[in-house]
Amino acid sequence: MAYTSINSRGLYDPRFEHDACGVGLLVNVKGIKSHRLVEQGLQVLEHMVHRGAEGADPKTGDGAGIMVQVPHEFILLQGIPVPEKGRYGTGLVFMPHNEESQQIILDIFEREALALGLKLMAVRNVPTNNGQLGEVARSAEPAIKQIFVSDEETDDPIEIRLYLLRKSVEKKVRESVEIEGKEDFYVCSLSSRVIVYKGMLSSLQLRYYYPDLMNPRFTTAMALVHSRFSTNTFPTWSLAQPFRMLGHNGEINTIQGNRLWMKARESSLKAESFHGYDITPICQEGMSDSASLDNVLEYFVMAGMSLPHALAMLVPESFNDKNPISSRLKAFYEYHSILMEAWDGPAALLFTDGRYAGGMLDRNGLRPARYLITNNDTVVIASETGVLPLSL
Repeated sequence: MAYTSINSRGLYDPRFEHDACGVGLLVNVKGIKSHRLVEQGLQVLEHMVHRGAEGADPKTGDGAGIMVQVPHEFILLQGIPVPEKGRYGTGLVFMPHNEESQQIILDIFEREALALGLKLMAVRNVPTNNGQLGEVARSAEPAIKQIFVSDEETDDPIEIRLYLLRKSVEKKVRESVEIEGKEDFYVCSLSSRVIVYKGMLSSLQLRYYYPDLMNPRFTTAMALVHSRFSTNTFPTWSLAQPFRMLGHNGEINTIQGNRLWMKARESSLKAESFHGYDITPICQEGMSDSASLDNVLEYFVMAGMSLPHALAMLVPESFNDKNPISSRLKAFYEYHSILMEAWDGPAALLFTDGRYAGGMLDRNGLRPARYLITNNDTVVIASETGVLPLSL
C-alpha cells in the first residue's frame, strides 16, 4: 500500500500536528573530526529508542535521523571530484521512483543552479538497505539521491545561494503539472556545512539503512540526532528530524498564529542578501510545527541574523518580578516582541548551522534537557541523562 497524505477528517486536522520526541547533540569543542563521534551520536539515538514510536507494524518507526558536518574526505573517496571545502554544497533528496520524474527534477536543479552561478556537478545514488523496514515504511520509501552543487568560478558566499536554489526548486516542483509522484520530493538539506540522513525509521534502524554512517572514513565534529514520536499526526519520510538547522523535542501550541503571521509579513520582508529572489512561502506547506519553526529560523539566519539572535527572538525566555533578568536583556526581548510573536510550547531545541551548535529550552522549561562536558572536550546535550556511557 502506498502512503497518501490525509486531509482534515472528523477530529483530525493536519494543522495541529505535533511531535514529542528524543533529541541529542554531541560536539567536539575543538572541532576535531572523527568517526567515533558519528558512532557516539548513533549510540545516543539508539539509547533513546523509547522516545520514538512505532506503528501497528513494529518495524515501521515514526522517524529517526542524524545531522553531521559534510564529510569531505569520505565524499572524495566515493570518487566525486568536489572542490575544496566551502566551495560546494551537498544534500540528500527524496524523489519519486519514476525515472522520468527524477530527471525532470534534476533538470530543474541544473537550470536554477546556473541562474545562481552554480553548477550541478554530480548526482549519487545513496546506498540504502531497506530489508529491515516494515511494510508501511517500505511502501512509502522514496528514491534517495545525493546531489553536489559547486561554484569553482567565484569566491562569492555559497551557503545563501544554496538556500535560494533549494527554495526555487521546491517552488518549481510544487507548481509543475508534469511530475508524477511529486509529493515524494523533499530536500533533506542542501548546505556546504551540514548534511542530514533521516527517514521513516526507528532509532535502531538508521545506521543499517544508511551504510554511509558506518564507514570509518565518515567523520564529523558535531552530531545532532532525533528520535520522533509523532502526536496528532501521521509519520512520513519528510517529517523525520533533524530538519535543516533544528532538532525539536516538543510541540508549538501557538503554531497556527505563528504561521499566519509569517504569511502576513512575507510581502514586507525584504532581505538584501536574497537579491530580490522570491523565497515565499517561508513556511513550507504541509509540514509539522517543528518544520515550520525550522523554516523561519533558517530564513532569518540566511537573511543575516546570527543563530543565537534568531532563536532568542523566536523563543524568548520568560521573565517577571519573580524571575528577573537584566534591564538590557529585557529591552532586547521587548523590542523583538514588536517584530515577532513567540513560538510557544513545551520543547527542548538543539540547533546548529555547522559552525555553531547549542541548545535551549522553551521559556517555561516544560521539556528539560541535560548537558555534560567531558574531559576530552566533548559536549553532550540530550533530552535525558544516561544516553551515553562516559568516563569523565
